[in-house]
Amino acid sequence: MMKIENQNNDIYVVLVKAQTGLGKFTRLISKYEYTHIAICLDENLSKFYTFSRRKHFSPFDCGFMIETLDCYAFGKYKNVKLKIFKIPVSRENKEKIEKYIENVSKDSEYIFNFFSMITMPIFHGFKIYKSHNCMSFVNKIIELSEAVNMSKPYYKYNIKEIDELLTKYQYMEDFFDKKKVEAKEYMHYVGLIKNILYFINLSGKLIYRLIVRRKEKDEKSV
Repeated sequence: MMKIENQNNDIYVVLVKAQTGLGKFTRLISKYEYTHIAICLDENLSKFYTFSRRKHFSPFDCGFMIETLDCYAFGKYKNVKLKIFKIPVSRENKEKIEKYIENVSKDSEYIFNFFSMITMPIFHGFKIYKSHNCMSFVNKIIELSEAVNMSKPYYKYNIKEIDELLTKYQYMEDFFDKKKVEAKEYMHYVGLIKNILYFINLSGKLIYRLIVRRKEKDEKSV
């Protein structure tokens, strides 16, 4: 069983000013500071549960991740800016959240919903069978917390909207220094050919699920 910290009934939604190339490009276009989002389950903020790349140089080798601060403050960066929301939840809902994270972490069918992420400004989010990106994963947990009223499906909220939705729960906003390198393999270089193969593999799985799962759903509704 995956070990999850369980010191209190709070959860922490963490917005990250990501220093990746994609993060910088997104900030340039959106004029909004934060481009990544994760969940912590205790105030130590040592483990960030999310969907993301598994290696810095491999954006399409991605899925469920337990990140550490050095995934954000990598290479020449010694710190990272975070905006944190502390959300009180009931004991029952905290257990639901822990169980959901554990189930997703163990289910190898879950993949990264890259299509929904890159088309968010146009289509405002859509579901694909057993897939998440950082936004939909964290938003699902916020939904399970029952701490705020979500007026639309969880997968349709972008990070800026979540920032606004959780305003009353803002806990801190500051730069955080990495204390030690824990994810040593995170900065391992991945070459162009391998990245192309990762992209083809991920895109193929998403297209298959979009077509086949949609067909299955339509057939069941007849």
